[in-house]
Amino acid sequence: KDPEFKKMYEDSAFEFEIIKEIIRVRAQKKLTQRELAEKIGVPQSALARFEAGRTNPTLSFLKKVTGGLGLKLVVK
Repeated sequence: KDPEFKKMYEDSAFEFEIIKEIIRVRAQKKLTQRELAEKIGVPQSALARFEAGRTNPTLSFLKKVTGGLGLKLVVK
C-alpha cells in the first residue's frame, strides 16, 4: 500500500529476477555457495551477499558467477 515501497520493489524486480535465476541454476547443478565461490575465486560471503540482494555487483562479478555456472551473460 505504501507507494514509496511499491516503487522501490518495482525498481528492484529486474535485479531479483537475475538473482533468482542464478540461484535456481546453482541449485540445479547441485553446487553449494562455497563450491561455486571456490570455482570462481571469490569468497563465499561475497556470493551469499549477492544472492541475498545485499550488494550491487559489478559486471565483472556477474560474469564470473554466470561463467562458473556455464551460463553466458548477455547485456542488451
